This record gives sequence, structure tokens and C-alpha cells, in this order.
Amino acid sequence: MIADRAAAQALDRADPLAEFRDRFLIDPAVTYLDGNSLGALTAATSARLGEVVRGEWGDRLIRSWNEGWTDLPTAVGDLIGAHLLGAAAGQVVVSDSTTVNFYKLLVAALDARPGRRTVLGDRRNFPTDRYVVDGVAESRGLRVGDVGADPLGGPTPDSVAASLDSDTAVVTLSHVDYRSAALADMASITALAHEAGALVLWDLSHSAGVVPVELDRSGVDLAVGCTYKYLNGGPGAPAFLYVRRELQLDLRQPIWGWFGQRDQFEMGPAYRPADGIERFLTGTPSVLGLRAVEASAALVVEAGIERIRAKSVALSSFLIDLFDHRVAGLGFSLGTQRDPERRGGHVTVHHPDAYRICRVLVDQEQIIPDFREPDGIRLGLSPLTTRFVDVWDAIDALARVVADGRHTTLGTTRLAVT
Repeated sequence: MIADRAAAQALDRADPLAEFRDRFLIDPAVTYLDGNSLGALTAATSARLGEVVRGEWGDRLIRSWNEGWTDLPTAVGDLIGAHLLGAAAGQVVVSDSTTVNFYKLLVAALDARPGRRTVLGDRRNFPTDRYVVDGVAESRGLRVGDVGADPLGGPTPDSVAASLDSDTAVVTLSHVDYRSAALADMASITALAHEAGALVLWDLSHSAGVVPVELDRSGVDLAVGCTYKYLNGGPGAPAFLYVRRELQLDLRQPIWGWFGQRDQFEMGPAYRPADGIERFLTGTPSVLGLRAVEASAALVVEAGIERIRAKSVALSSFLIDLFDHRVAGLGFSLGTQRDPERRGGHVTVHHPDAYRICRVLVDQEQIIPDFREPDGIRLGLSPLTTRFVDVWDAIDALARVVADGRHTTLGTTRLAVT
């Protein structure tokens, strides 16, 4: 147990990743614990975007398409894939949004398993994944199955195995649960799905950049994820998708756009998909978004995913220790696994008055967490920006706010917390 705030500061002085925080543009008056929702802005990204706007766009104009812009989706994809996703070159592209990429890969996977009528997922999964699955299933007359994941532990190999059958076409799950941070056993679940003849589509939005991912080694078929959380690419930054090399020529994604065309500038009458991962592109990519992701992801790569994971575990373990000693007796309950091998990069705590407590933290304490219905307070611990003293301050504030009853003076009308 850490005795006082000075001890937390000592941990920060010993942190091998401490210098990276100074490379972000963060208001020192704010304790930001929402980097698992929107990562902070890096100084390098801010500077790089200025160069792109003034030079590549302002000076070089359309010539920049032949000077690097056209290759950005695959170049940035390879950067993220090789260093953060365990994916060899030529299997990751950065384009569109997570929702659009999820739709493309889900439909492509379903078409590759004709005759099978079930999509197996998690009814507690992130909404955009569930909505896309439900929409595609409704339009095709498919069945949506549920693995029956535990709210705290998430989907397990046993729960998936019990739900699989010969009618399952696709299994789709999140690697890290967006509420509890439960970390799924990617390799084992993927192997079980393959034994049943199904393809697997993983959502890596809450694991990319904070948890080591081994897509190739785990035999994963398909994956998607966003770049604006732990990769710090900025609000609405383009997402990524992964397609295992052996599947690329067998899959045809449903949104045919000119950037996925084999001979893009031939402008031919018929669509012929590119031979590699480029066939999963659609329209003209967002150059500014890609340049932002390129700069911010490079910082994550420099820090190293293994060091990032080590600090992530240390931060979350520190938080849980403080939780047990400072606030567990104040009506709070822990909504995240205690075993560090089974949790991702954030910690969720529950309280009946979670919404009003969050309001006080943001408005009066300058501490920014994330509220999740109905009673969850998500504390995002982004290792390159979160300090141990930030964790101390957040738990100390939780204890003080509830002990003095400040939250009870607020109304219950829901407003945007962050």
C-alpha cells in the first residue's frame, strides 16, 4: 500500500516512460483519465499537421499524391501492424471508420461461409459492433448468437465453445471489453472458432497501443480497431483493418471504391479488386487524418509496447490497491478483473451515484474520467500520459467527494460529463 502522495511521486520519478508525458500537449491543471476514449495530442502530431497543411497541401498541392499520399493507408498500416498488432507487412490498412471497416469485414466473412446462418457475438459488446451485426443479420435473415459473457470476466474459451455449432459463420468479439476491461484469450478463442469452421473478427479498439497483440501468431482471420484512443490519432482519426494474408484473395468486401481497384487510374468500366490488402480500401483516404496517426503512432512505437504494457499493469494495480484502501467502503464496487493477466488498460468502478460523482470530478476537481451507463466510472490509464500521482489524486478525490456528499447536491439530469 502506498502511504501518501509523495510515494506516488517517487514512483513517477522511477518511471522509465516518464519523459514521454512531456511530449504531449496537456493542460497541467487537468488530471486526464480518459485517454482510453480520446488520446491526448502529441506535440509531434501538432507540428506534423502544420507541415502537411503548409507544405504538402499548400505548396505541393496535387503533386503530393505522387509524393507519398497514395501509399499512406498501407504505410501507416504496416507501421501499426508490425510494432503494435503482431502483423507482418501487407495485412493492415488504415482507412474509413471502425464501423465501416467492421461492416466490410463482417460481410466479406459471411460471404466466405455460404450456407451458415449464425453470427456469434457478445450482446454486451461495444454498440457499433452490435448494431452492425444486427443490421446485417436483419437484411440477410441471419441468426445472432450470444456467447453469454460474464459482465466482469468477458467472453472465455469455455463460453465460446459452448455457443459454437456447425451453423456458425463468424465469431466476433472485442479483445478488451470497453466497460470492464476484461482481456479475452484471443488465441484460444480463435482456435475454437476455426475448429468449428467459422471465421473470427476481433475488435482491437481498446487493446491496440496498450496491450501486446499477436494477430499472426494467434491465427486471427480479421480485425478492426480505432486509432484515437491509445494511439492518440485525434478525434475521428481513420481506423485500421487487418486481413490475414491467406484470406485476402478469397474475400471480397462489399463497398467497391476506386482506391480498392486494381488499376486505380485506368478508370475502367468494371471494378476489379486489387490483389492485396488494398482491395479493402474504399474511397479517397483522409490525408490529414493519416498523417496525424502516422506521427502519433510513431511515438507509441518508440516507447515500445512491452514497456507500455508493463506500466499499464503497474498503474492499474496501483489504482486497485488504492481503491481497496480508500473507497471500497464508500458504496463503490470494482468492475474490473483483479488479475492483471485478464485486464486491459482501464479500470472501472461502480457506484449508484456514478453520474453525479463524475460531474463533481470534472466540474470541481479538474479530474476527467468517463461515465458509462448505468453506474460505471471508467478510469483510463494511458501509460504515456498517466502518472502514478494522477491515480493517487483521482482516488483521493473520489473518497473526498463521496465522504463530504458534494455529489448529492446535484440534479439527476443527464449532461455530457466530459
